[in-house]
Order: sequence, then C-alpha cells, then structure tokens
Amino acid sequence: MRILFISMPSIHVIRWIENLKDTSFELYWYDILGRGKLETLENVRQLLETSKRKIPHIKGEFFLSKKMPGFYSCIRPFLEVTENEALEKIIREISPDIIHSFEMQSCSYPIVKTMNKFPNSKWIYSCWGNDLFYFQKDKKHNAKIRSALSRIDFIHTDCLRDYQIAKELGFKGKHLGVIPGGTGYKLEALDKLKIPFEERRIILVKGYQHKFGRALNVVKALQKKLPNLSQYEVIIFGAHPQVITYVKQNNLPFTVFDRDELSQNQVMELMGKALLYIGNNISDGMANTMLEAIVMGAFPIQSNPGNVSAEIIEHGVNGFLIQDPENVEVIAALIIQAIENKEMLVNANKLNEKIALEKLDYVLNQRKVIALYQNIEINF
Repeated sequence: MRILFISMPSIHVIRWIENLKDTSFELYWYDILGRGKLETLENVRQLLETSKRKIPHIKGEFFLSKKMPGFYSCIRPFLEVTENEALEKIIREISPDIIHSFEMQSCSYPIVKTMNKFPNSKWIYSCWGNDLFYFQKDKKHNAKIRSALSRIDFIHTDCLRDYQIAKELGFKGKHLGVIPGGTGYKLEALDKLKIPFEERRIILVKGYQHKFGRALNVVKALQKKLPNLSQYEVIIFGAHPQVITYVKQNNLPFTVFDRDELSQNQVMELMGKALLYIGNNISDGMANTMLEAIVMGAFPIQSNPGNVSAEIIEHGVNGFLIQDPENVEVIAALIIQAIENKEMLVNANKLNEKIALEKLDYVLNQRKVIALYQNIEINF
C-alpha cells in the first residue's frame, strides 16, 4: 500500500511517520510548503521542489499577495505551479492508495480541487490544534473547512472535541479514533530523565505569546505571588519576544529560553525536574506539552479551550484547568493552591503515571497508528 503524507515539517509528523518504520507500506512525503527535506525515515521518498515558476517574478507580486490575497489567488496559477497542480502530477506518477494530510489551513485547503478530481483516492485528515476549533468562527475559513470536510473520507483527531466539531461542520466520513498528535512516548527511556517528586522545585511555563498563546498572563500571575515562590525556580521555555522583554523590564528572577534555544529532549529533561507545568492559551487542540508534563510527572495547570483539556485532566485531581486564560488573579490563585497542597500533588503524580501507561505509551499508540492504515487497506 502506498501512503502519501502531506504536511509541514514538524516533529509531530516525523514521530507519526516513524511509527511505520517496520511496516511494508511504501511511504511518500509531499513538501507542500516548500521548506525542504524532512528529517525522517530513509525509506520515505520525499517529493521536494514541486512548486516551480511558470514565468519570472513580477515586481510587486509579494505586496499583492499580502494586500489582495483573494485576487492574488486567482492569478497565481498563471505565475507558478500550484499545490493542486503539483499534487495532481504526484498522484498520476505514484498512484497513492491513501493521501494523508496533517493540518487544515496550509496542507488541506490547497489540495481540495485535486482531491475532488480523484474521488476514489482515500483521504485521511489529521486535525491539529486550532484547525477547527478556532477557524470555524471565521466565515471564510468556515466555508473552506466545510468544503474540505465534504471530500475527506477519514479523520484522525487528538481529542473527542474536534470530531464533534467536524460532524457539526458537515463531516460524513469515518472517525479513526483519538491518537495524540505526536503519537506516544517511550516511557521507560524517559524515566531516566525524571528526578524524585519530593526533590522538584521548578515551575515550568510555556512561553507562547501570540494569536493563541497567553503566557504573559502566567508571568504576571507568578509576579504577583513572588514572595510565596522563594523556594522555587521559575523557568520559561519557547518564549516569544514579548515575554522575554516583560521579564527583563520587570527584573523578574526567572530563567527564560526563547523559541529556538532548547531541543525537544532538553524540554523533556526540564519536565522531569518540574513540580508544576503551566500552559495557557485561548485556543488549542490537546496540548502536546500538557501530555509531556503528564508523562514526566509535572503537575499540569492548563487552559481548557472548548473543554479539550478536561478530556484528560480532572480539575483538582490530576491537574488544574484554567477556565479563563485572561484572568491573572485566578491563575495566580491556582498556582498557590497547587504548591500549598502537597498531598494533592503526590496523588496527582500517581494518577498521571497510570494515565501515561494507559493512554500515552509509545507501543500502544504505534499499534493504533499501524492499525489505522491496515483497517483502511482491508476495506479497499
């Protein structure tokens, strides 16, 4: 069976593909964003440099694409090879049995026209983060999402919420189940990165501050409670410039790492030393960093857009849910409540170990990923 993956370069898609290492599937990857080679399995045939110019660049073209995107999309097929054209050529060349796109806006919208042209090609779509939950609220995006979902045969989600949204938006195909976006975690290997729970003194914060991220509200909450945090070390990772600037301007005794400063393994090491992990945003799917905190034994305090985090966190039992990501006072109160209730933290640690084994284990989720394709193959 030939599987064609369409995605942006991402650690999550790399992990997903690596689950198929010892299968007999023929694997292909289409570089739809033109970002270059994906660091993945050697046996994956990578289809690169597919977007080529039909005519030389025209002065003002970039400006036009930003200021008048609707008009630019109409003339773009005369200027360069579009994603639809590139995909059609790929389909005719390799005849994939399954086309699997990861993410909606950049990797699924641009191929709908060609997928409609090949109605017998099986299309799997993996819903990521904000794909449906956030963009369904925008009229133009809503129409594009509905158009894609009307053609998609199978959907994989990292939470139940997004499958329900897909159905509300007209999806009539089959749900392939809930599997974490980055699939599972090698728990035994990661155990070596953990320190005993009673020795943990780090409060770890995800530093995203952008369209969706609200890390600044967490930083301000910690700032308010500084006198209560003297025995703890606050570390912020993946920080956007606004967060770095705020910490510096206010002389806060926090360690800050920017977006590119730490490797994934270094983040996991910090998780294994953290007492608390705090992630705060206004929109997301099942947050991978929250799952990493659960795996590594850090008590998660996580925002809950669309009740997605509540699918794995029971408030006050194995974590805390931030219901209002803009409320600094409430976030501050949750932090203090957590560090003052050591018995709750110890019990949560034990519960999250069980959740990691039952839901987040690598081998368990690898089997689900392989079965996902095998079940489709049987139904050809």
